[in-house]
Amino acid sequence: MKAELIVVGKTVNKHFIAVIEDYVARISHYMPFSITVIPDLKNNKSMSEEQQKKLEGESILKFLQPSDTVILLDEHGKEFRSIEFAQWLQKQQNTVRRLVFVIGGPYGFSPAVYQRANGKVSLSKMTFSHQMVRMVFTEQLYRACTIIKGEPYHHE
Repeated sequence: MKAELIVVGKTVNKHFIAVIEDYVARISHYMPFSITVIPDLKNNKSMSEEQQKKLEGESILKFLQPSDTVILLDEHGKEFRSIEFAQWLQKQQNTVRRLVFVIGGPYGFSPAVYQRANGKVSLSKMTFSHQMVRMVFTEQLYRACTIIKGEPYHHE
């Protein structure tokens, strides 16, 4: 199985970039994994939230293939404990060719993206910046990989 993370807008905090790059390299030892960055919209100050979500959604949908399993990182998604997420990921590895996680823009996802999605996952009931979510998600994906392999990174 290949895994991909699609994000809207580049990560700008150099500390987050370093941590994310470290986890991407670690994850790649367990499965093919990449991050696709959709550029921020130009002149978005003159757009409504709905216009921004629609345009971002169109960009997201262009990167998806019909056979992809698409999981949105969304505040209304299913919450997992790390071990539960690892178990869920392992099931996906047995049935899915390409698993695509998506972090939307500041206003969330368009209805078209929600319609295309196969599921939603929430990292927490708390709110994090979009920059931080990228870091937290890559760490949790790495943690899931180590749990699946029975490695000592995760402690009960």
